[in-house]
Amino acid sequence: MTLKLDKVNRGPHLSTLVASSISREIAQGRLKPGDQLPTEQALATTFGVSRNVVREAIARLRSEGRIWSQQGRGAFVVESTNPTVLTIDYEALQRADSFRNLFELRGILEVQAAALAAKRRSETDLAAMSDALAGMRAAPYGSVAWLRSDLEFHRTVAEATRNSYMGQFLVFVSERVRESILAAGNQQKSDDMARITLGEHERILTAIRAGDAEGAQAAMRDHLAGAALRVGLHDGEAGVEPAAPAQKVPSPVRHSRLRKAVRGQVGG
Repeated sequence: MTLKLDKVNRGPHLSTLVASSISREIAQGRLKPGDQLPTEQALATTFGVSRNVVREAIARLRSEGRIWSQQGRGAFVVESTNPTVLTIDYEALQRADSFRNLFELRGILEVQAAALAAKRRSETDLAAMSDALAGMRAAPYGSVAWLRSDLEFHRTVAEATRNSYMGQFLVFVSERVRESILAAGNQQKSDDMARITLGEHERILTAIRAGDAEGAQAAMRDHLAGAALRVGLHDGEAGVEPAAPAQKVPSPVRHSRLRKAVRGQVGG
């Protein structure tokens, strides 16, 4: 069994990169159902990462239904060729069309989720959304802490729908989008951007708190349309059109591999 594994580039999601590389070996048949994966130490050496990173990658693959593991024996490729849960390959999201399609799906789901959340949210949900906004205010715009709080806000909106399937699927999609944004480093960082983005979230929360389903939908549409522009997508590529004229993005996204890909400057 000869695997084509290379060291991964340093970044904020090393375990995601390792998991994606192993998934590719499975998909391309170099790792077959029933095959045992190399040891943690061997994988760590091959990828040039720590064993903790490898453990995180293995845990992710296990949760996706691609491998199973047993104490003292190691990790093995599952006998079924079909994963038990939906997976989205990390490297595929570096292609412009894949990222654009996923962002579009997110837009369609989140607008409806905002409306349902306005009708079904609890006081606990509202408090959690407020806490997430406080976390965003306290963190530098575009930082890991900011994105974590941002994801928490959207996760709470999804949970407030009281539809467990929508909640789980929306969180999954949103996490994949944010992983790609963070890895590409294409968040504009400025006081204006922080103010605009926080304002968008505050309007979503205000509408949900008021039980205004239509207002929540409109606020979420505005936010997602603005978010699309901030990560280099063109008008309409978020899967939604803004309910109000979008606020101008202050300056072009710099050093953004993803933006270049969207505009056809980087091949997939």
